[in-house]
Amino acid sequence: MALKSKIFKTVDNIPQAYWDSVNCCTNIYYSPEFLSAFEKANTDIEFNYIFILKDDEAVAFANTQIVTIGVETITQNIKMSARLRRIVNNMFCNNQLRVLFCGNVFLSGEYGTFLKEGAPKVETFKAIAEGVKQLSKKTKRLQTIFVKDFEDESLYITDHLKSYDYASMQVEPNMIITLKPEWKSFEDYKSALKSKYRVKANKADSKSESLEAKFFTQEDIKTHKESLQALYQNTIDNADFNAQILNLDTYTYLKETYPDKFFVKGYFLNGKLVGFLSAMQNETNLDAHFIGIDYSNNKTYAIYPRILNDYVRLGIETNASQINLGRTASEIKSTLGAKPKNLTCYCKHKRYVPNQILKPFVRNVKIKSFKQHKPYK
Repeated sequence: MALKSKIFKTVDNIPQAYWDSVNCCTNIYYSPEFLSAFEKANTDIEFNYIFILKDDEAVAFANTQIVTIGVETITQNIKMSARLRRIVNNMFCNNQLRVLFCGNVFLSGEYGTFLKEGAPKVETFKAIAEGVKQLSKKTKRLQTIFVKDFEDESLYITDHLKSYDYASMQVEPNMIITLKPEWKSFEDYKSALKSKYRVKANKADSKSESLEAKFFTQEDIKTHKESLQALYQNTIDNADFNAQILNLDTYTYLKETYPDKFFVKGYFLNGKLVGFLSAMQNETNLDAHFIGIDYSNNKTYAIYPRILNDYVRLGIETNASQINLGRTASEIKSTLGAKPKNLTCYCKHKRYVPNQILKPFVRNVKIKSFKQHKPYK
């Protein structure tokens, strides 16, 4: 029996039997409750959920979003001459790109496709690629398709996307700290560091001492929503690339659904919110989500280094085996003991000719190199 795809426009319409059959919900990021929080809060995004069926039984799941991005957001990070950049910008009419993302545009990591245990991996993944193709055909004014964030171990499956005319590209790695079970406190962790890095961690704590830090309740998130959104926007403006801006109402829904697993911590200076971190406990991992920083106070009060220290503290407190600090600022994260985990994405233009022009550019995307520190004794 051939595999076929079925597409749902909203989480609420997906039969419970499909979730039960694929059996993906032990991972929070594939659960309907988690996906629903994003769908409810981000109404400017078109969400689609693809299930692969075999004999009417669900054997795989893919999460997609259709978003609109400014072309220059993408081209500014690709090394090319000014003339080439102009050609590419013109090819996309200089303005807005409608992009179909397969994967979660708001998460860094392999959280977009899930294959049922025991399903033939390559065959099932190809069925997902077909499902994405069907969805792209139905989507008006769509230019580009982006299938995101696969770890090296998955490439033998996902490289089959090249037969669908996708080009692959490496993106910035996730930075992962592996915690030792014997670290029961931040002091234990610091005692494992070489003295230079211990001094650095202590300095971040002492410089940020005048900040008042507190974990937010759902009510706190609602109260400070505007400030949280503004601080988050600061970090987005500072980042090299960001596909989409998250409406932080999402956090209100996540806190309601996962009161003990989703964390938002605010940092106040003289009563004013100047920074925040957010994180999700997912199985044995603690994953850093978005942060927000008032950069005018960052240097004086070491807001960002303090946030990184607090991620380590939170990881230890929640007995996590790993902390995923996400992408960007790789070097500073490596000073805390984080190591890179490679991620590969795939990209194609919906139309054949522009895709042949686009493919060499995609292949030429170079991620920034960084100095990997070795902070442990």
